[in-house]
Amino acid sequence: MIQNQKSKTIWIIGAGSGIGRALAVQLSHKGHRLILSGRRLDKLQDVKNECNPQTHLHVLDVSKQDEWGHVHGKIEIESGTPDIVIMMAGIYEPMTTDAFDIDKAVEIVTTNFTSALYMLKVIIPCMKAKGGGKIILCASVAGYRGLPKAQPYAATKAALINLAESARIDLSPYNIDVKIISPGFVKTELTDKNNFTMPMIITPDLAASRIVAEMFKANIFEIKTHYLFTWIMKIIGLMPHWLYFKLFKG
Repeated sequence: MIQNQKSKTIWIIGAGSGIGRALAVQLSHKGHRLILSGRRLDKLQDVKNECNPQTHLHVLDVSKQDEWGHVHGKIEIESGTPDIVIMMAGIYEPMTTDAFDIDKAVEIVTTNFTSALYMLKVIIPCMKAKGGGKIILCASVAGYRGLPKAQPYAATKAALINLAESARIDLSPYNIDVKIISPGFVKTELTDKNNFTMPMIITPDLAASRIVAEMFKANIFEIKTHYLFTWIMKIIGLMPHWLYFKLFKG
């Protein structure tokens, strides 16, 4: 077992699949104490089988506000306030703005963004009382600009970036380090829904290894899973509107 950092208690929310699962396995192998949450106990149990025996599981539907207080209360009793909270939960469905499935759209907004507010509400007071901690939200390069067939998913990711920027400023006096992960295309159940070629797509394991390498660095705010692709998207984000709309019009 390799341990590059002092062992931390880390709560990963959305640990049942994709990048969240890969993060759990890699952080466990580095000697960290894990608390894993997700909607399905069977998936969490599968992840635990690859982690150290001290890993704790707590089923949580992030879209339900009342479950946050209940689950967080149990974690406080069982493990104390986590040193790090990593919010990986998210869902995606390709849509165009003129053909919303409104029920699915509301579910995406609640799961991807509102749930982050629920998490901050329960964890910030405890981290303040503890004297600090680390909160990591997962956005996407899709949040840099409004993209075709990406709503409301891309809007939730833009909101998470904005939220993390504000939270980093507001919480720094309390020694709470806020970071954002901005993945590019990663091969998961979510990206399997795309019917287009995804440039520079990588595996969840590679994405997780890049996140783990950056997440403990205090001076880093944005954690990138892709380097070249992220900078391409940032350049697109800086385009004047007239050029952007000319390039991406249907």
